[in-house]
Amino acid sequence: MRRQSIYSRRQFFRVSAAGAAATMVVRPGRAHAAVQGPPPFNTAPRVLRKPPLDELGRIAKAYDLDLSAEDLTSFRTLMDGVLASYRRLDQFAEPTLPVKYPRNAGYRPPASENRLNAWYWKCSIKGTPSGLLAGKKIAIKDNVCVAGIPMMNGSAVLEGYVPDVDATLVTRILDAGGEIVGKAVCEHLCFSGGSHTSDTGPVLNPHDPKRSAGGSSSGSAALVAVGECDMAIGGDQGGSIRIPSSFSGAVGLKPTYGLVPYTGVFPIELTLDHTGPIARTAADCARLLEAIAGPDGLDPRQSGMVRKEPYTQKLPGDARGVRIGIVKEGFGWPNSEPDVDKMVRDAAQRLTRAGATVTEVSVPLHLDGIHVWNAIAVEGATMLMVAGNSMGTNWKGHYTTSLLDFYGRSRRARANDLSETVKLVILLGQYMQDNYHGRYYAKAQNLARVLRAAYDEALGGVDLLVMPTLPLKATLLPAPNASREDYVARALEMIANTAPFDVTGHPAITVPAGLSSGLPVGMMLIGRHGEDATVLRAADAFQKLA
Repeated sequence: MRRQSIYSRRQFFRVSAAGAAATMVVRPGRAHAAVQGPPPFNTAPRVLRKPPLDELGRIAKAYDLDLSAEDLTSFRTLMDGVLASYRRLDQFAEPTLPVKYPRNAGYRPPASENRLNAWYWKCSIKGTPSGLLAGKKIAIKDNVCVAGIPMMNGSAVLEGYVPDVDATLVTRILDAGGEIVGKAVCEHLCFSGGSHTSDTGPVLNPHDPKRSAGGSSSGSAALVAVGECDMAIGGDQGGSIRIPSSFSGAVGLKPTYGLVPYTGVFPIELTLDHTGPIARTAADCARLLEAIAGPDGLDPRQSGMVRKEPYTQKLPGDARGVRIGIVKEGFGWPNSEPDVDKMVRDAAQRLTRAGATVTEVSVPLHLDGIHVWNAIAVEGATMLMVAGNSMGTNWKGHYTTSLLDFYGRSRRARANDLSETVKLVILLGQYMQDNYHGRYYAKAQNLARVLRAAYDEALGGVDLLVMPTLPLKATLLPAPNASREDYVARALEMIANTAPFDVTGHPAITVPAGLSSGLPVGMMLIGRHGEDATVLRAADAFQKLA
């Protein structure tokens, strides 16, 4: 059966929610009701039931257990004691994340207020009257929980979910005096480097509306680039901060792994998840990073090694003494565009005017970084983002249970509404798990240490590595009747340079290197773990050369 138009089902969300104002007021510390009509199913608490025998039989078959009806009856009786514990849990109120600042529910902007289709929701949440972010308007990627504000994560599967908590980074933005002005559209469950997979329709490139704005933080980068907000939050598992920033002409930083707490953000894969700032300048990225970085005691991605710095105070305006290494393997990919490669090489050389020294280095294993990423991302996302209903098990920290519960039920009810990229991940990831028992995922995680060591060795001789953020400029958006093959290609074809650093956790920033044929080209600077300040310093110095 031919796949439906990639945009057809999305028109519902534009029409039904456009301009829908909400009047509910959220007050600090209170629960928050839905504001966009009824959810797709009943969200009232369910009574824990004892498993029926036929359901136990189905589970037994799925695990290749040969159990008779008598066996199943026996096991069902043995479950009574444990089920009593589950019922006891229902009597407790669980710890939650704070909601410190009042807000109203905002509204879904009509097309007249949303020319790039980059806003999912508009609102105004003001924090403390002074602080590092005072006067700054900040958009939040729509995979981040903001209490009382609808969250869709680009997917019809989450339509109707309204978080009851503020993510840690949201509270920190408000504590620093920032104003949250809305939720930015992101790609379907954030699994796309193109801006065409969100169920609210494609986000348009600010420089050419026929082209991709990049993903998955598509709306965040586009809104920053056109000045509809000062800064934005993005997320990055394969390049999703840096890709849209490069395509749209913004600065985007993927911080050191774990530097910014992921608490209250929709996960994809625990070892790949990063969240961080997008802005028009490296200086503003430093400002936002300084506000949101540091441990919160709730995120297992963070360790005792996580240490924030006063990033805004480490921007002298030059790169004096910084040693830059141009990674030759980051150029000349099969889909590299010659003008992109040349512009980035020239941009790197211009850093000598800011006091840096520039040489060429070689990291042969960089060419295989994408292969390590593929195995981790496909199997890891299948197990956590899909089978684990976004949270999974076996880690200590804060679980956003309302999100897990809503998504887990809706995902099953609306599985056919998942994007083509997510369906591809499910099919291949589950096949690899069923037939190879996690062997390749495990091997890729072991090789991740080898890949990190290869970059660390290169960073022993220089302070920063440089390469094109993406091998090509913004691509044309797929047509509504595009084939599945084109749809997937436009989603994943650009990640060869970005994805390896999600595996290794090195800080990496994209800074606009210039325009070619009217489209932005991004230069990526990569630093040692924990040296985000050096990455920001070089990006800031480069911008001040212009």
